[in-house]
Amino acid sequence: MKTITFDTLEFAKKLKSANFSEEQSEVLAQAVAGIIDEQIATKRDLQELELRLKHDLTLRLGAMMVAGITIVAALVKLL
Repeated sequence: MKTITFDTLEFAKKLKSANFSEEQSEVLAQAVAGIIDEQIATKRDLQELELRLKHDLTLRLGAMMVAGITIVAALVKLL
């Protein structure tokens, strides 16, 4: 769910005042709005990414600890 708002009407008005045609300004405003919706990460997107990274790193650390303990136990048994 994206929460970023982009005022396409205001943007189109500014383009019209800069001598763009009405059709050009509307198409450009919609294109920019589409780019913003698809490309800009929101705070929620970043929070979800942070949680996934923490989860992945926790699993990796746990796996390394288990492997290390197993190796140490095997070495102690051999000696």
